[in-house]
Amino acid sequence: MPELRKDPIIGRWIIISTERGKRPTDFIVEKSAGRGGFCPLCPGNENTTPPEVLSYSNNNGHQANKPDWELRVVPNKYPALIIEGNLNKEGNGLYDRMNGIGAHEVIIETPDHHESFTSLPPERMIKVFLAYRDRLLDLAQDQRFRYVMVFKNFGAAAGASLEHSHSQLIALPIVPRMISSELEGGLSYYKYKERCIFCDIIRQEINQNQRVVAENDLFIAIVPYAPRSPFEMWILPKRHASSYIVMDDDHFRALSVIFSECLRRLNTCIPNVPYNFVLHGAPLRSAPLDHFHWHFEIMPKLTTIAGFEWGSGFYINPIPPEEAAQFLRDATI
Repeated sequence: MPELRKDPIIGRWIIISTERGKRPTDFIVEKSAGRGGFCPLCPGNENTTPPEVLSYSNNNGHQANKPDWELRVVPNKYPALIIEGNLNKEGNGLYDRMNGIGAHEVIIETPDHHESFTSLPPERMIKVFLAYRDRLLDLAQDQRFRYVMVFKNFGAAAGASLEHSHSQLIALPIVPRMISSELEGGLSYYKYKERCIFCDIIRQEINQNQRVVAENDLFIAIVPYAPRSPFEMWILPKRHASSYIVMDDDHFRALSVIFSECLRRLNTCIPNVPYNFVLHGAPLRSAPLDHFHWHFEIMPKLTTIAGFEWGSGFYINPIPPEEAAQFLRDATI
């Protein structure tokens, strides 16, 4: 029988449509034929992107915007928001507006055009997570920005416009509604129980052991109780922290290990699956928050958002999260 499940953090309802029940092999993923041709993100083409704002290299003599890099961060050539100017907030009757001020950057995760993020070994994946931290710290110095959204689109179905492995960030002058909803939901729970709801979720998931995909000493990966997408996963630090940038070296290493494992398990279940992942963290310059817990959300793109979903705000998921977690745990990697 289909089931309605309520997200305990923001109150969003999800339909688990068991009548449409699926196994991983029931999801057909069309492999991209490849665009081919010129790639502006490949080494040797540094002059075709805006000047880098960060790069890592094994060469101690590395020069900016030269080919011998391991990871490179550049402003997006076609940004959603621009960094120059003032917000100029104003009202027009009941309407509010401001200038589209922000920062939009591309994190080029590898110099190898054919290497995927999933195939990066943990010792190289860690540099991507360090780059997120370094850019968050730098952008937090700009008082115009209140939040930085870090995200990755993999596969054309998930919104990727370039094949070369990369992720993005957008610095915003406002806190996005999704993050505000999590902050509000976490605070409401904290006022009632004087505990972090994310910490309670972690404890319950470990005790029930139905939706846990993987864990190590510092992190846990779960399929959430009310997932929007088949095989959706959350990766959370076991120790409470509201801000991503407070992690130490041990946490970055452990994060790269569990993130790599989760993506490889997902790829085993559904090869070449398109997905998005998003970092959810506290707003910039926020004091430590007892009611919020930073985390990554990984969303495979396996269902279509159509009229009912747009009109109702409900997501329909054809596979119960307990089954998805079992498939992921059983995957050979």
